[in-house]
Amino acid sequence: MHPAEGTRQMMFFEVYVPSGALSGDQRRNLAERLITEFMTEAEERGVPPALIEAARMTEQVVVHEVETWVVGGRAVSPDEPPRYVVRVSVPSGWLREMSQEVISRVTRVLASIDANPERLYDEPVAWVHVHGIPDGGCGVFGQAMRSTAGVR
Repeated sequence: MHPAEGTRQMMFFEVYVPSGALSGDQRRNLAERLITEFMTEAEERGVPPALIEAARMTEQVVVHEVETWVVGGRAVSPDEPPRYVVRVSVPSGWLREMSQEVISRVTRVLASIDANPERLYDEPVAWVHVHGIPDGGCGVFGQAMRSTAGVR
């Protein structure tokens, strides 16, 4: 199932960046862009606006600033360009079909806020991990949420 084709989107993004690497505006822009990135295609394909809005309401982005970041046995300096780790949780049934697309889109969004976008394609500074959540393995409204559940 492609995002926003079903009744629920169910994507959760956790972005990790070194402390102070991004301003508050950059963190907010990054979070908003991640959600928007996955809705644009659905809008272009004519998915009904009510379905898109319902899917959008189940998407969440959390940006963590990390105090300690070590790569190759060396602490990353606050003066270095930012590194990124993004964990994206999606319904398990989407993993095979969606992992490459999710990784590509997340990297594109990260590149759009980075001072040197090409480095995200040339250096291992942006890691994207796509994790599957079993159907019913997360919940809202005090109940397990299923990918085929109706919108409240």
